[in-house]
Amino acid sequence: MSLLELDDVKVHFPVKKGLFFDRTVGHVYAVDGVSLSIEAGQTYGLVGESGCGKTTLGRAVLRLNDITDGGVVFDGTDLAKLPGEEMRAFRRRLQMVFQDPLGSLNPRQNIESILSEGMAAHGIGKDQTERREKIKAILAKVGLPSNALSRYPHEFSGGQRQRIGIARALVLEPDVIICDEPVSALDVSVQAQVINLLEELQESLGLTYLVIAHDLAVVRHISDVIGVMYLGGLVEEAPSDALYAGPRHPYTKALMSAVPVPDPEVEDRRERILLHGDLPSPANPPTGCRFHTRCPWVQETKCATERPPLLDTGDGHKVACHFTAEIEAGTVKQTLATGIEAVTGTETVAAEAVETAEGETPAGKPAAAGAPAEEPATVPAQADADATEQTEGSPKA
Repeated sequence: MSLLELDDVKVHFPVKKGLFFDRTVGHVYAVDGVSLSIEAGQTYGLVGESGCGKTTLGRAVLRLNDITDGGVVFDGTDLAKLPGEEMRAFRRRLQMVFQDPLGSLNPRQNIESILSEGMAAHGIGKDQTERREKIKAILAKVGLPSNALSRYPHEFSGGQRQRIGIARALVLEPDVIICDEPVSALDVSVQAQVINLLEELQESLGLTYLVIAHDLAVVRHISDVIGVMYLGGLVEEAPSDALYAGPRHPYTKALMSAVPVPDPEVEDRRERILLHGDLPSPANPPTGCRFHTRCPWVQETKCATERPPLLDTGDGHKVACHFTAEIEAGTVKQTLATGIEAVTGTETVAAEAVETAEGETPAGKPAAAGAPAEEPATVPAQADADATEQTEGSPKA
């Protein structure tokens, strides 16, 4: 049995409206049916664009956000059904490293007070002297000096504050640490230090991580298994190397194509997948497959009506797509463009393109590249000068 299992977890936030009496007029479907499992000693990476529900899911595991439906089974106990006091005891084994290292630390407390507060609440250490010695040992593990105990959060750099956040989680001797964007606010050199620190602590203490991030390079470096979220649900899950070697869901393909390659020749040759439109609102998600409004291979007859389950396609590679095999084999028709026209193809531009193709150039705009220009029989000299001036000031096609 896995150490941590999520079974069809849903987190819906009610939308209230009313001047005197609040009434629920809808819901924000932040997390809508996520199932995953994390083995002991494993690092599970959760990626996706902003607003897809990654952080909400991590907070739901700790019951910092109420779970609307589903189960969160930790070491055989369903946390979603525990009363408040019993859940409080379990939080010692489940800790979180927050995204903003400064905002998550009380500026009015020194480091010793911040780190000993949780220890006192959970009865760790006989007295303050014993707690202080344990805190010094933890600070040494995260690379901070013992004289940091009397200092305040504003006296440290961003990387040092993140180490303090990690130390605050470690003093309670947890089994699972949820890292919510642990390095997104840090410089690149400091990011590497914190990531390497997390790996060292995992090896020495046997920790299990759920790493939430949008930096694909960071997730690939630290994760054993990666899950890709889109609009409140998992669309793909696979071992780290397998996911990067061969993404199978159209959304994951688009994410991977956005990662720059440090080789100019490869960067120029590789295919870039640009998606149509914007991310739909989680308050009004599309029916059927959540990604079908932007998918280059959408098939309206099925994608718009049936939500695909997350199914194993072989070697532990799970994909939530109706046409995974057909896309891989190239037998399904691509219905939306994936080039620059995907982001410029609005109705206005499309209408102008039709007019240009019919030989009717829109007023005030240069003719399409390659289209023969219609020259009048007689053109006054002043008109020639104006046309030349306009052409030189116009952007090139």
